[in-house]
Amino acid sequence: MTSARGLVAAQSARFASLDPLLPPAAEPPVDGHVVTAALPDGARVAGVVSHQSFEPHSITRLWSAAEVWELLPLVGTAQGMDALLTRWREHLDTQEIGEDTACVVHWPSRDTVAARAFLDHGLVPLSVLGVRLRAPQPPLPRTLTIRRATPHDLEPVLELSLAELEYSSSVGSTVVRPDAAAVKRHALAERLANASPIWLAERDGIAVALAECAIVSSEPGTAAAVRLPRGRWGYVNCVSVLPGARGSGIGQQLVAHVHQELHRMGTVGTYLYYNPPNPLSSVFWPRQGYRPLWTVWEVRPASALR
Repeated sequence: MTSARGLVAAQSARFASLDPLLPPAAEPPVDGHVVTAALPDGARVAGVVSHQSFEPHSITRLWSAAEVWELLPLVGTAQGMDALLTRWREHLDTQEIGEDTACVVHWPSRDTVAARAFLDHGLVPLSVLGVRLRAPQPPLPRTLTIRRATPHDLEPVLELSLAELEYSSSVGSTVVRPDAAAVKRHALAERLANASPIWLAERDGIAVALAECAIVSSEPGTAAAVRLPRGRWGYVNCVSVLPGARGSGIGQQLVAHVHQELHRMGTVGTYLYYNPPNPLSSVFWPRQGYRPLWTVWEVRPASALR
């Protein structure tokens, strides 16, 4: 089974055996660079490499390198990830690669065989897409005032968002660029003006925590359908607690409220990205019911791929 269609079908079957929440394998993009590799048993595997450059002052640059090469592997049921990554490395040798660059692969978290190949080639698990299905949760004692943020709350929302960005830059893929405050201010002002689902937790009238969220639809043809089961999902984009208030249960109270509100909006579950090297989020989010679905493997700069 060497055709792209055959590899996609076989890979979909493998995904289903790995994790029942995984959607079928994505069709390869038509505008990428195709790499292939032959295996000792005569089987072939393939992949499509896409190349993106993000404009200066774009919000994407706050969590991504400026230039990214991303591989969509098509290995079917074969154990050919190592061979495919070797061919990717050879392709990169033909490219001009600067410092603000990255190689990225999204792959099911439960595929430990592929994980070994990623590690051997210098990729590290910087981010995880975690999911939580809708489920009843016991009420928590409330020691805070939690409310929807409005455009008048831009300053505290910005302060909390930047605090999370700065902390995450030490333990994940985010980058505190010189224009981070201006870029965040503009994006958050738009979201608040559009009444996006953003909540503030207050203690004695002072904002101590933020939950910036969104509603995402995973339907055929949407970007979300590549990563999530079908349905309406709550996206927990950013949860931030002021440094001096961490460890006191504020985040747990806020997230419990957010789950309740997002479920009230008709979501089947919620998802988010967290950084496994982060000593706070790697413990906090599993305690709130999240578990890994996809791992984002990354190496910076792109030339460091082995």
